[in-house]
Amino acid sequence: MSRFRISAVPVDTAALRAELFDPTCGGFVAFEGWVRNHNEGLEVRRLEYEVYAPLAQREGERIAAEACERFGVTHVLCVHRVGELAIGELAVWVGVSAPHRDEAFRACRYVIDAVKHRVPIWKKEHYVNGDSGWVNCERCAADGAQHATHSHSAHEPHSAHESHSAHHKG
Repeated sequence: MSRFRISAVPVDTAALRAELFDPTCGGFVAFEGWVRNHNEGLEVRRLEYEVYAPLAQREGERIAAEACERFGVTHVLCVHRVGELAIGELAVWVGVSAPHRDEAFRACRYVIDAVKHRVPIWKKEHYVNGDSGWVNCERCAADGAQHATHSHSAHEPHSAHESHSAHHKG
């Protein structure tokens, strides 16, 4: 079973939760990151996610394996959406099952934090005022005035994934 998945379709959280059920586990923790309608004072109309899939898959799997080893959890699963997402849609889901709740909580937090920092998935916000922009893009910030001409492509793998913090609840 793949522990990290990229999905272009809405996520079925009930099915994912069922995949992680294990009668040896007494703890289950899930995190859901939803698309919200604002960021940094701007009204957001929708989001768009792009991914460098080969690297994202490898790094996502590595993160899940690290969580299992580091926290002694039994199962980890993370699913991240790509493409266009509307307000309220689920952008990322992390589930962890473990013998005890503390390990499950800590592993879940580890996974979402590591995914947003290490996995090459980029977020573009589309605003109600008609503007749009890549969120927390390191190259965009460095380019300053040339931000408008910068585009992300599958040929530019880098970990500018800090952008997730703008849409996660909690």
